[in-house]
Formats: sequence, C-alpha cells, structure tokens
Amino acid sequence: MAIFRLNHAVLYVRDVATSVAFYRDVLGFDYTEGGDHGAAAFLRAPDSTNDHDLGLFQIGPEAGPSGAGKTTVGLYHLAWEVDTLGDLTALSAKLQAAGALVGSSNHGTTKSLYGKDPDGLEFEIVWIIPADLLTPADRDHAGVTRLDLDAELAKYGPDTRSGTGISR
Repeated sequence: MAIFRLNHAVLYVRDVATSVAFYRDVLGFDYTEGGDHGAAAFLRAPDSTNDHDLGLFQIGPEAGPSGAGKTTVGLYHLAWEVDTLGDLTALSAKLQAAGALVGSSNHGTTKSLYGKDPDGLEFEIVWIIPADLLTPADRDHAGVTRLDLDAELAKYGPDTRSGTGISR
C-alpha cells in the first residue's frame, strides 16, 4: 500500500475565531459548527469528500510567529488546487482585498497564488494546465516567473477545468 493523497492539515493558530473567519470568508472553506469556536475548529473545502480538510487549534495571543524557514525547520506551505482560472482570479481579488496576497508565480505547467493567513502561515492556490492543452513551452518553462493572470485568462479562458494532480 502507498500513500495517495493528503487527507487534511492541522494548524496551530493564535485565535480560532479569526482564523475560521479568514478561511471561510476569503478562501471559501465550509464551517458549519455553532458560533462558539472554542479551542479548535474543523473546516472543509467546497466539494471535498473529507470529513475535514483543515483543523485549527488555538494556542493563544501570546504565541510568537513561526520561525519555519527562517530560524527553524518546519512546513513552508500548503497548496490547494482550484477548478478553473476563473476561480483563481476570484481568489486573487479576495486575497488582495484581505491584504493576504503575497505573490503569484507561473511555474510553466501550473499557475499559483501565494497568501498568508492572519497568523502569517503561508499557503499556495494552484491551477494546473490540463494535459491536452500543454505546449512544449509550458513543459520546458525554466524557473519561476511572475504570473500574468490576464494573459492566462486570454489563453485558456475562465472556465477551463484544471488538470488533475500533475499534467505532463
């Protein structure tokens, strides 16, 4: 037997209610529990078949920032996939409005946004070029360049469905 996908991630956060609001209102995760979040919350991505995709555990306002990648080892980011470039565009606007968009990249076969949640934890949102639309230039794209979302929308349209996992 082999591992075939990530089922869920759990994050330590300063304030569960603040984090739930961000992941629900900005990224569109479902949270259906009552108004009192307590010290933990469990959220689900729309259309997910998981019980939950994201767990949030509160550790309090005195918690320092993550040192991962700066002063300690640790997780760099989680990446979530969107279905269409239209979805990526909508999330770009929501992240910008929330002050949470920190970058965007063209990786050749994938188009990505990078954001940070209220605790400064980084995440990626990715759209994958479907395999049947890949060009040699997409496959041979070296390095990372800034994402021109308008150019990608002109090329693929807002409703082209994402490739699955990896396109080759």
